[in-house]
Amino acid sequence: MIDEKKYAYKVSAAGRVNIIGEHVDYCGGKVMPAALSLKNTVYIRPNGTNRINISWTTLPDSVSLDIDKLDSYKELTHGKYQAGSAYLWQKAGHKIVGCDMLQDCTVPFGSGLSSSAAIEVSTIAALATVAGEPFDKVEVALTAQAAEREYAGVNCGIMDQYASACGKKGMAMLLDCKTLECEYLPLELGGYSLVITDCKKPHNLVESKYNERRQEAEQAFAILKGALPNIACLADVTREQFAKHAHLLPGVIKRRAAHVVNECARVKAAEEAMRAGDMIKLGSLLNESHDSLKNLYETTGFEPDVLAETAQAHFACIGSRLTGGGFGGCTISLVKTECVEEFESYLLETYHKKTGYTAVCYSAEISDGIMAEKIQ
Repeated sequence: MIDEKKYAYKVSAAGRVNIIGEHVDYCGGKVMPAALSLKNTVYIRPNGTNRINISWTTLPDSVSLDIDKLDSYKELTHGKYQAGSAYLWQKAGHKIVGCDMLQDCTVPFGSGLSSSAAIEVSTIAALATVAGEPFDKVEVALTAQAAEREYAGVNCGIMDQYASACGKKGMAMLLDCKTLECEYLPLELGGYSLVITDCKKPHNLVESKYNERRQEAEQAFAILKGALPNIACLADVTREQFAKHAHLLPGVIKRRAAHVVNECARVKAAEEAMRAGDMIKLGSLLNESHDSLKNLYETTGFEPDVLAETAQAHFACIGSRLTGGGFGGCTISLVKTECVEEFESYLLETYHKKTGYTAVCYSAEISDGIMAEKIQ
């Protein structure tokens, strides 16, 4: 039980689910995430010292960071993301004051629901709040992305941190990762519900091939730009242009680029389907996305494939795919609302029989991003 009265402020940021648009954010494409009610919450108070003291509700550990040496904590087992967030916020010219913070995370770690982004964004927003500084949510998101890339070693795009900071209750976000223009779409699924299921296979994006995939996408862009000098990013390549110039790319690089080009087209089609209330079309796009992640981008794996394909085979499910960076994590499935309980029971039982892992379905609502309140 958290004694909130010990702290001055309570600041939270959201985990996120990505409906469609996987591995295109760092290619300058559009994505369709939504912020979740699964959050990282920071309880914080000033302490009048030169140190940031961090403890957790879920860990026995605590760490103490020297404000003048925030660049020196990259090897921490716990606290690295908080230290990196503080360091990059300080590096951007913002004031950091000594404080005590208690971190309480309900975003499952390693789930592909962006626990790291929620930690980074909430930590920065909490540090700004306790220092008495107003903050811009987009700047917080960009700084959090820099922390993940420069401090934690994951060469991520902007989607996770932007959704964590700027999400809105009940809304999907149509985010252009090249311009950071964002449109909010009511997440109205017309008799269907999103079911989020964690395959529970341990994975780590730093140790996975996530960074390798980004490098391959960058190689594809560099080659195609020679033939298409007007493109500013890989996401600018149309299906027609790709069909004409794909022969320039070596085999693996061609497959990676094919995923990006077609996933960007699927995001546009998903936007049109949502505006038209065509859930059957949206479901088919989820299935296509998973197939592309499996066969072209190769970021799924046995367990996520079993989870998605088992879901797709159920009569009440019209679409299912892996969401997040991949190599483990969660699927999202579009399921008839009245059949969700039956679907979840079938999915978890079948998955366990096939893999030996015990999957978990998460109950979460579409929520706001950063939320801050004064406790005393």
